[in-house]
Amino acid sequence: MQDNPSHADRPTRGSNQSGMRAYNERLVLSLLRRNGPTPKAEVARATGLSAQTVSVIMRALEADGMLKKGVRVKGRVGQPSVPIGLDPNGAFFLGLKVGRRSVELILTDFAGKVLRHSSEVYGHPTPSAVMGFTERALEKMRATLSATQRRRTAGLGVALPFNMWAWDVANQSLGAWRDFDIVAALAKFVEGPIYLCNDASAACGAELVFGAHDKPREFLYFYIGYFVGGGLVLDNKLYTGKSGDAGALGSMPVAGSGTSGQQLVDVASLSTLEAMLHDAGESHSHGWNDPAAWRFPRDIRDSWLDAAAKALAQAIRAATCLIDFDTVMIDGSLPEETRADLVVRTRRALDLHHLPGVNTPEVREGTIGADARALGAASLPLSDRFLVDRDAFLKG
Repeated sequence: MQDNPSHADRPTRGSNQSGMRAYNERLVLSLLRRNGPTPKAEVARATGLSAQTVSVIMRALEADGMLKKGVRVKGRVGQPSVPIGLDPNGAFFLGLKVGRRSVELILTDFAGKVLRHSSEVYGHPTPSAVMGFTERALEKMRATLSATQRRRTAGLGVALPFNMWAWDVANQSLGAWRDFDIVAALAKFVEGPIYLCNDASAACGAELVFGAHDKPREFLYFYIGYFVGGGLVLDNKLYTGKSGDAGALGSMPVAGSGTSGQQLVDVASLSTLEAMLHDAGESHSHGWNDPAAWRFPRDIRDSWLDAAAKALAQAIRAATCLIDFDTVMIDGSLPEETRADLVVRTRRALDLHHLPGVNTPEVREGTIGADARALGAASLPLSDRFLVDRDAFLKG
């Protein structure tokens, strides 16, 4: 016998309405995501919508299960105000991260909290390994969800390295990705829309959607994974370019010790640290997706950090010559103390070689960490279906 969904269980109207009403609903949802529970009067002031329009929208979103009322606030002049915020159970999102050493599938709620997580480590990310894991993990994940949660799952985002075969020409198994349509393959067993993004750009998107709210309008973003990558934010939007490869920071040329053709990926990646450990007779058997498992000699760590910081500083200087960034963010699958150390060393490297006529940007830590790529994948359906650009309600 099939469920008879209540009004609150039906999909949100923002996904099937068109025109100004749908946009205004997304505007309100975006503001509440940024600011947290907020009284209707403040929502109207911040969005520029009339009080009546905001009241109608928020009542409808509450009826649809997207919003919930908080505790009435007393002690102010006038009537007590009632903050209204996102209902975490309003929608759910799947995020698939395909990495060079592991694959992850997560389910997040409307507030961005990870509710389910599954992962698998492999030697190389072949299409068959990735698809086999995803189908198994998704089936197990669905079995743990209620009928309401399944109905409210709004899509799957996929974060994976583009042109994977080009990074390791010696590994023939990666060549299978050249003609593999992962979206078409996933559509055979995934319900709902599927979104695709470069993995480092997705990590940048996670910072944009779920990260700290004091970010500037433009910033450059580096993610230190098995291979370093990055993202580009312009006018409060993730910019990926016409091919999706904008912000391909790993490909940026950097000067090395007598090595021609060296790129940032050759120096500032965890694969480089892995090679240094191997050459020293050390091992890192737990893989790079568990920063808590980092256990190896400090001199190797420091040597890698110094080289990575110098290369990052070169890439930052080159990028800043083109776009006048105020801020650069560095995140990655790193222990927090190692990330902080890398940021400090990158700042020092930047200060050593200041370019006349170019402002040196502030270098700061990212705020998401090792989950950024998977969360970024989950943010793709969230952003597409429920959010508007930050500019829509940022004033001044």
